[in-house]
Amino acid sequence: MKSAVFQPLYLQISQLLLERIASGEWPAGTYIPSEASLADSYNVSIGTLRKALNELVSNNVVIRYQGKGTVVAAHDSDSALFRFFNILRENGERSLPLSRVLARHLRTASEEEALALDIEPGSKLIHIWRVRDLDGAPAILEHVYIDAARFPGMDREPDILPNTLYQLYQQKYACTVANAHEQIKAVNAGPDEVLHLEAEEGEALLRIYRIARDFQDKAMEYRVSTVMTRHHAYFNQL
Repeated sequence: MKSAVFQPLYLQISQLLLERIASGEWPAGTYIPSEASLADSYNVSIGTLRKALNELVSNNVVIRYQGKGTVVAAHDSDSALFRFFNILRENGERSLPLSRVLARHLRTASEEEALALDIEPGSKLIHIWRVRDLDGAPAILEHVYIDAARFPGMDREPDILPNTLYQLYQQKYACTVANAHEQIKAVNAGPDEVLHLEAEEGEALLRIYRIARDFQDKAMEYRVSTVMTRHHAYFNQL
């Protein structure tokens, strides 16, 4: 029999606050109640409540503004780009990716896709296939898979998809990406990369498999990106 795992009080409060944010009680971009009000409602000290909020700040769930209060973090195009886009020029400088959608449709999930999204095999998903240009040249060939039940109608609307999908998920569907896990493999260019990325047949490329999750650690999106490495590299700060 396993013994109960002790969790400090501030972490318990942090989890309770996170559940309220995930439920939509406090939407992205809105101020949550004051520290004093929250401390009183949970019958804890200001110090404990502040530590709980610090935990959410460190996980990019909320943002503190001096003299104003604490806001539930929102994905604008800039914040999503700088936090989740790790393809940079070889000198470490960023360039803004521009996206071109090749196809977008509703179809049945494969076993791999269903496993990544934690949905039943045979469930309906939305598949977005796009090219992302960097510095005026095709650099990333991207397949994006999302659960059709969670994002109804996104196979048709909006007519023009924004460059930053995470912002759309949050604003239209109240689904916020909290974190993402990535696996990276070396691959050789095939026919699709030759056609859409102007790669040489067999050229060495990077393939990034990413699963993005919400505040409740549920899979939101499965993304497979194949990246040209002639002028760009994957950067990660540890």
